[in-house]
Amino acid sequence: MRPYILAETNWKDIQNQKFDVAVLPWGATEAHNYHLPYGTDIIEADNIAAEAARKAWEAGAKVIVLPTIPFGVNTGQTDILLDINMSPSTQAAVLNDVLEVLNRQGIHKLLVLNSHGGNDFRTMIRELGLKYPAMFISSCNWFQSLDKSEFFENPGDHADEMETSLLLHLRPDLVLPLEEAGEGLDKKPKIKAYKEGWAWAERKWSQVTEDTGVGNPKKATKEKGERFFEAVTDKMSGLFVDLAKANLNDLYE
Repeated sequence: MRPYILAETNWKDIQNQKFDVAVLPWGATEAHNYHLPYGTDIIEADNIAAEAARKAWEAGAKVIVLPTIPFGVNTGQTDILLDINMSPSTQAAVLNDVLEVLNRQGIHKLLVLNSHGGNDFRTMIRELGLKYPAMFISSCNWFQSLDKSEFFENPGDHADEMETSLLLHLRPDLVLPLEEAGEGLDKKPKIKAYKEGWAWAERKWSQVTEDTGVGNPKKATKEKGERFFEAVTDKMSGLFVDLAKANLNDLYE
């Protein structure tokens, strides 16, 4: 039993604990090229949250990791078989219910640890922050916390070299041989503003990529995944510790 993982704890152990911060991992269920499982984002969220929490707990931070939400926003993938969409309004309702419990029970810091590029919690946090003024609500995208070029050769953002390397480290039993993977070629927008990144529109996934991947995974290795996992969980654990220590009445300098 890991005392910082809610799903593994029990009432006998937890009833007298006091937690400083709750972490809510949030993933998605979707196709990841030909070679990675539909649960890739969930597996990453579970493992990164747990290992970062272990490191934070050993540093003295009283953190509790809630069960990972397995569905994310997949509104651009409606024609990809069994990509399960959870609409932003549904996410906001789920987040509200979690916050209501934490607020009532005196755990006033919540971090949403996001593991899916289609999820964006910022507008929800703004609205729910007004409803729960005692709560400090924040989110982070673990996949944006490090410079990936220091670890991987090929860029990408879905079932790419980074995600493939992570899964080769975390769950190699669920990764097909890389010769079976697609190359993750993706089409770029024709409209200049979207291509430059200062305007945004949702990507229609089946028009952008044939194999559902974005980024070539062929140079992925277990060793790269292990190195990146250690670095990203170090980064996340630092955030957990800082949040646990933070005085909510003295957050700015």
